Amino acid sequence: MSIPHLVYVALGGAFGAVSRYLIVAWVSNVAGAKFPWGTLAVNLLGSFLLGTAFVYVVEKLHGQPELRSLIMVGFLGALTTFSTFSLEAWSLMQSDQLLQGLAYIFMSVILCLFAVGAGIALTRLIL
Repeated sequence: MSIPHLVYVALGGAFGAVSRYLIVAWVSNVAGAKFPWGTLAVNLLGSFLLGTAFVYVVEKLHGQPELRSLIMVGFLGALTTFSTFSLEAWSLMQSDQLLQGLAYIFMSVILCLFAVGAGIALTRLIL
């Protein structure tokens, strides 16, 4: 691991974190805060974009380390919020909202798997 790669990760991470904050705030404002729609939205978007980045950076550009560090590790790593997802699911279940918590877990895992697959398929189709 080199210093330039750490800089790429840091730059991508800064933009990813700010993007996550803005998207979660906007979605929560539009959809309400009773259910963690904002986190679900960034996880779906991040999964889709990771699928797209995988095809483009790894398959088409043969894994250029700089782009992988910037986009896949930095930006998308900071954009997605699996740790926040875990805490929100736990909180829903602890506050006697077991069905909502389980629905959130199911939607997050299954829909994000479909989103990453859709990102891969769409990008392969386009490229």
